[in-house]
Amino acid sequence: MTTKGQTTIPAEVREYLKISAGDRIGYEFVDGKVVLVAKNRSALDFAGALHVPDRDPVSIEAMNEALDEGLAERFERSRDRD
Repeated sequence: MTTKGQTTIPAEVREYLKISAGDRIGYEFVDGKVVLVAKNRSALDFAGALHVPDRDPVSIEAMNEALDEGLAERFERSRDRD
């Protein structure tokens, strides 16, 4: 690691993540580990990915409520680890 906190990502990791110079990356904490994630995809890349035929549409309000519940559960789990 450099004095500025920079590191080099090995070629095989860059290839696996399909990232190159200028792409964005992020770090996430998962089960006590730090995971490197590629941030080089647009939300539009996921359009239609969750479509289930014959399922009723879900309102924005219901989606927000589900997200709030999930975040609250994640927060509680993180507090339990401390």
